[in-house]
Amino acid sequence: MKHKNIYPFAAIAGQERMKTGIMLTVINPTLSGILIRGEKGTAKSTAVRGLAEILPFLEVVRDCPFHLAPDEYSDCCTECSNGRCSEKRITGKPIETIKRKIAVVELPVGATEDRVVGTIDLERALQQGVKHFEPGLLAAAHRGILYVDEVNLLDDHVVDVLLDSAAMGVNTVEREGISYTHPARFTLVGTMNPEEGELRPQLLDRFGLCVNVEGSRNATERVEIMERRAAFEEQPEAFAAGWEEASRKLAASIMEAMGCYSSVTVEKHHLFDIASYCIDVGVDGHRGDIIMLKTAKTLAALHGRTAVTPEDIEEAAQFVLPHRVRRQPLQDIVQDVGQVRRNSRKQNIKGGEEKNAAGKLL
Repeated sequence: MKHKNIYPFAAIAGQERMKTGIMLTVINPTLSGILIRGEKGTAKSTAVRGLAEILPFLEVVRDCPFHLAPDEYSDCCTECSNGRCSEKRITGKPIETIKRKIAVVELPVGATEDRVVGTIDLERALQQGVKHFEPGLLAAAHRGILYVDEVNLLDDHVVDVLLDSAAMGVNTVEREGISYTHPARFTLVGTMNPEEGELRPQLLDRFGLCVNVEGSRNATERVEIMERRAAFEEQPEAFAAGWEEASRKLAASIMEAMGCYSSVTVEKHHLFDIASYCIDVGVDGHRGDIIMLKTAKTLAALHGRTAVTPEDIEEAAQFVLPHRVRRQPLQDIVQDVGQVRRNSRKQNIKGGEEKNAAGKLL
C-alpha cells in the first residue's frame, strides 16, 4: 500500500500559537484538549496530521481493539474479543506486540453517541451472560489524537461525552444496568467556525485550551505559504526530506518535554499569580486556575526548563483564559487576555481612589 504523503508540521508557515497549543495537548493530554476557532483554510487539520506523522511509533498489543501498551492493563482485557492478551498475562508469557503510528481519528459531524462511545450487545449479555462490547471511536483514539471538525455542530450530549473522556482518561458505557469501562486517553482537537454558531458556555469552558486563528494579513507570508504548498504538491517526497531535520528536532523536543513534565516545579508565589490573573479577568469557577497551572508547567517543559517562570504564566493565560473571560451576550471571545487584565486593574485602582476620596469628604 502506497504511503500517503503528509505535509510536514515544521513547514507550516505562521500560526505559531495554534501549533504550540496542539503540541501542548500532545505533551500533556490531561489539559482536556484544545479548541481552535477560526476561518477555514488556516492549516488546522494539516497541523494535526503533520504532528502525528513525526511522533515516534507506539508499541501496542497485537489485535487489541483498545491499542493498549504491553505494560498497560485494564479490566477490559478480561472481556475483549481478543482474549489472548489476558491469557498471556495470566500465564506470564510475553505479549505479542506491533509498532504503529499514532492514530488520528476523525469524528464526523453526524456521529451518534453509540458510534462515539461504543455499544454493548444486550441480547447476548442477557441470554448468554457474556458482556460483549463493540468499541467506538473513543477506543480507536486511545493513545492517539481525536480530531473533531466543526465541533460546534455536534449534539451537545456527544460533545459532553468527548470532554468527559478527555478529562478522565476513561470511557464508560452503561446500558440497562450493564456497565463497561475502557481506557480512553487521547489528545482532543476540536475546530469550529464561529460564524456557524458558538458552543454553549458550559461546553466551551470544558476545553482546556483555546486559540483563535485567521489567515495571514502579510503579503510576504502569504506568498511563502503558496510557494511551500506548490513545492509540496509537485515533489512531496523531496519537500518532506528538506524538512526532515527540523521535524526530527521538533519531535525530540516534544518527547523530552513529555519526560520532564513531572519534574517541573512551581513556586508558591506563582500559584498566587495564577489565582490573581483569573480573578482579575473574571473567570468563574476553578477549572481555569488548574488548567493554567498545568499549561504553565507544560510550557516550561517544552522550553527545557524545570521551573515555571512568569513568562510561562503569561503565555499560559493566552491559551487558557480567552474562552473563560466573562463577557456579555453576543460579545466575541477576547483576543488579548493581558489587556483585559490591565483594564480590570486600572478600573479597580480608579474605583479605590474614588472610594478613598469619598471617604475623605465624609
